[in-house]
Amino acid sequence: MRTISVPYHLDEYVSGFEAPLPPERTITAELADGDVWARMADLYRPVADTVADNAQRGERSLVMSSDCTTSLAVVAGLQHAGQAPSVVWFDAHGDVQTLETSTSGYLGGIPLRLIAGYRTELIADAIDLTPVAEDAIVLVDARDLDPPERAYLERSRIRHVAIDELATDVLPSGPIYLHIDLDVINPEYLSGQLFPAAGGPTVQAVAQAVSRVVDVGRVAAVGLGCTWRPGHGAAARVQAVVDAAIRNSPAPGDRPGGTFDPKARPAEYPHATRAPRQPPKGPTAPVTGWLSRLGRVSRISAGGSLMIGE
Repeated sequence: MRTISVPYHLDEYVSGFEAPLPPERTITAELADGDVWARMADLYRPVADTVADNAQRGERSLVMSSDCTTSLAVVAGLQHAGQAPSVVWFDAHGDVQTLETSTSGYLGGIPLRLIAGYRTELIADAIDLTPVAEDAIVLVDARDLDPPERAYLERSRIRHVAIDELATDVLPSGPIYLHIDLDVINPEYLSGQLFPAAGGPTVQAVAQAVSRVVDVGRVAAVGLGCTWRPGHGAAARVQAVVDAAIRNSPAPGDRPGGTFDPKARPAEYPHATRAPRQPPKGPTAPVTGWLSRLGRVSRISAGGSLMIGE
């Protein structure tokens, strides 16, 4: 598995980013001033290209970043390599807000919704990301949800399960993009989280659940959301989860009992056809430079609404 570091939170470079594994490649970009979506697209294109190149060589990528939005590039990269990935998403939060429902406009609260096809003109079109059908997505834990997220999940076809409910018969078909926002771990066991959500599973419980996904032999790429502040030793504390994600397992194509075609598009969840590119309409919330305000963040509510303290 090829390890890639993307030391950014949204479009902002994170100095001193602490990754749980040494990267074989670190991707940075000269980002022009301007719209946050355009800046993120400029960063994500080389990430997608790297993931696609690895996949075409039969190698899997593990992408480490300080957010969850980098997942857009990983999914796009797999698609560029001819795969049609489903998504298994571990997170303390839902990440299914919208700009219209978020009280803060914080873009880190909407990446899974973007993957599922929300407002493709914002960034998906720019990085050639095809929406993943809702019934090809499994959301794990997401114990901290805002009311709009709960309402969306209740009516959507995304499967929302607790850690201990994640079994092989719950997993979607086809190659899997395995996303792990490490704040899924109970903050009592992982200090320094940017956006801690009370309660949640232990490190070992998450590692065991990740192993159940890896064991099916269909994980095509892994994304790690290293959403913590430097200097708290968090990268060392999550090693059991990282080990579970990267340990030897049947690679796609090597699964006993038959061959696996990573380019197959399961008939039960064909990808949506993307509309022609259009300029963004409605709220765009180009909030940037937010990391400089983290010292005043008292907590984050479910779904990415920043609660700013004095």
